[in-house]
Amino acid sequence: MPRPDLFSLCAHALARVHAPSQCEVCRQWCGEGKEVGSALCADCVARFATPLSRCRRCGLRTGLTTPACGACLRAPPPFENTVCVADYGFPWDRLIADFKFEGRAELAGMLAARLHAAWLQAPRPQAGTPAVSLVLPVPLSATRLSERGYNQAWELARRVAARAMLPARPDLLQRPWDTAHQADLNRAARQQNLRSAFMVDPRLRPVLAGQRVALVDDVMTTGATVREAAAVLLRAGAAAVDVWVIARTDDHNGDD
Repeated sequence: MPRPDLFSLCAHALARVHAPSQCEVCRQWCGEGKEVGSALCADCVARFATPLSRCRRCGLRTGLTTPACGACLRAPPPFENTVCVADYGFPWDRLIADFKFEGRAELAGMLAARLHAAWLQAPRPQAGTPAVSLVLPVPLSATRLSERGYNQAWELARRVAARAMLPARPDLLQRPWDTAHQADLNRAARQQNLRSAFMVDPRLRPVLAGQRVALVDDVMTTGATVREAAAVLLRAGAAAVDVWVIARTDDHNGDD
């Protein structure tokens, strides 16, 4: 397994600093003893971040934990596992919107803390299955990055990677040109919109070769974005791809 870089080690150490913080949902003080970036009180974690039974492959809520739901059995996605914190709804819809569109980059720490906890609580891979060894964000195009000022997926990815003591790379998977907003499109149009949207830097393919990759994003809806990105990573030499997201929804109102 690759050794974590110096940034990841330092970020992990900083994440363990204790300080009082205010819950982002109910606004009660969490008090000392909570980690910086974990600004959800115990009550709100129990109420809004309790693990639910899901399809292990795509993350859809199923009522029971299964290796794959019916849809994934019929048409397996190119990624093998999905980890998510919660269904897309209150309070995650507001928190993600504030983080993504309102410049509240400071929410990345709290969201990454919940994603790391969800990963720790997720079913472990079968014996003999390689563990995740590299964390990548779903990239933004240069135009979208300039508009937003930061890539929310990278802000999550680098923080959750630091907590998991894994290396993270923002430069390996790229989005060389802009595409229409996914939220404005139906399922078929989303898939067409993303065709050829991603690429792997050819000079960095040796970094990817044989790795099990965790692909990080904020929300998964139809799965079109992570399907296309995962397929590109596999063609470029990745051994397997997992998906880590904050929220999962089965309607068409999100961005993925």
